[in-house]
Amino acid sequence: MPRGDGRLSHELDPQRPGPQDACGVFGVWAPGEDVAKLTYFGMYALQHRGQEAAGIAVSDGSAVVVYKDLGLVAQVFDEPTLASLRGHLAIGHTRYSTTGGSTWENAQPTIRANSAGTTIALAHNGNLVNTTELAREAGERGMDSDGSTSDTALVTMLLASRPDLSVEAAALEVLPMLRGAFSFVFMDENTLYAARDPHGVRPLVLGRMERGWVVASETAALDIVGASIVREIEPGELIAIDEHGLRSARFAVPEPKGCLFEYVYIARPDTTIAGRNVYSTRVAIGRQLAKEHPVEADLVIPVPESGTPAAIGYAEASGITYGAGLMKNPYVGRTFIQPSQTLRQLGIRLKLNPLRENVRGKRVVVVDDSIVRGNTQRAIVRMLREAGALEVHVRISAPPVNWPCFYGIDFATRAELLANGLDNDGIRRSIGADSLGYVSLAGLIAATEQPKTRLCRACFDGEYPIELPAGNLIGKHVLEGVGRRVADHAAETGEQRSEDGPDGAGDTPEPLVSSPGALDALQRP
Repeated sequence: MPRGDGRLSHELDPQRPGPQDACGVFGVWAPGEDVAKLTYFGMYALQHRGQEAAGIAVSDGSAVVVYKDLGLVAQVFDEPTLASLRGHLAIGHTRYSTTGGSTWENAQPTIRANSAGTTIALAHNGNLVNTTELAREAGERGMDSDGSTSDTALVTMLLASRPDLSVEAAALEVLPMLRGAFSFVFMDENTLYAARDPHGVRPLVLGRMERGWVVASETAALDIVGASIVREIEPGELIAIDEHGLRSARFAVPEPKGCLFEYVYIARPDTTIAGRNVYSTRVAIGRQLAKEHPVEADLVIPVPESGTPAAIGYAEASGITYGAGLMKNPYVGRTFIQPSQTLRQLGIRLKLNPLRENVRGKRVVVVDDSIVRGNTQRAIVRMLREAGALEVHVRISAPPVNWPCFYGIDFATRAELLANGLDNDGIRRSIGADSLGYVSLAGLIAATEQPKTRLCRACFDGEYPIELPAGNLIGKHVLEGVGRRVADHAAETGEQRSEDGPDGAGDTPEPLVSSPGALDALQRP
């Protein structure tokens, strides 16, 4: 199942993918339109944000119906299914799960009816960090989980636990209780809602159609359904759309901290975030890379397509010729046929193959967007040398990722991150490159044209904008620095300090119990 914007190069081994976002959301209110098909195509545009499950909820004014299943959007839905989903408003979801949650039950949208007979369906991009408190609140209100283990289902339960209130009023009570990153689209029988956390960590945009309104994770999804971009949903804002039009309410004071990793990796290049086109940002990062890490070379090539914009920028700023050096097979995605170890070592050739005539006898600069475990870059360097490249210089358009994300991106575990425990030269030797350069954090921030204070940079610098409950970190999320913070907390509270973290006496760290993409990753989908 290939990612939609060319990140196949990070998935040579299906069991060891690169960073993954945890979902795309889409919603439409458009009487007279085929809202299920609009949602289907909007989800198609967001397929890169999650490829494990897809779902659509639709209402005709009298009942909310949900259809969801495991798989890509095109695998889950067909013409007869979409034709059966009739109504004037709909929401959709493409999902990437964290640990062990790729089940039909955990696919979204989630749905819950309250005792007053109103049905609520909800789709979520992000991750909450206070699920324990929220679960306690739901329990006190007499709500049972129905076997669901996701924070998305928990929010749906909390909204449904207030039958004496309208859904809008219930949302204004529930949303201020939530801690973490969330971009929600949700609905009842008559109204489409959207809400974004006070920090606006994950993107969410509003669009206008001739006969309705659209909300989506990325502007590219508005383009595909012919909607014009109106604006972003503001951090701390709840909007509601029904037959009376659009209305907005604030449930929190905005403190913008948009995800920096969206610009470098997650979002589609044709998306705009905070007024800045992602493709232009990535070209600018490449220019910055050339300034920070110049090299004498003959050819700049991208790892297609993830490194293409930055490679173009690097070539522009350096004056070195840009060209193709690696060709990608666009039809190869995640395979369910597991290769033998021998074939796995050659697996990159299934997806990427060098253009020997272009690289033979040349000093080559290879530009990619990240190094996670180093397997991809190691194989590429070896392939290019075998194809006759004289030198191979690797340039990366993001700083090393040394810290876990708790706000909706699933990175590799600490034991798998190549940057963990290795300096730059150690990584260079590990992948076999002649030189290695990462863009600086300051250079990356400058390329976004956003103030540093309005960006979440936690995966790069460990500065978390949303307070994390330290007790939930112990033994689960021990990436460098987080372990120290937990140890400090433990010292203050008299708790026993773990010695398997980065401050341990040289012990080999244990792999994380679950991916660090979520505090509650063992429970949430």
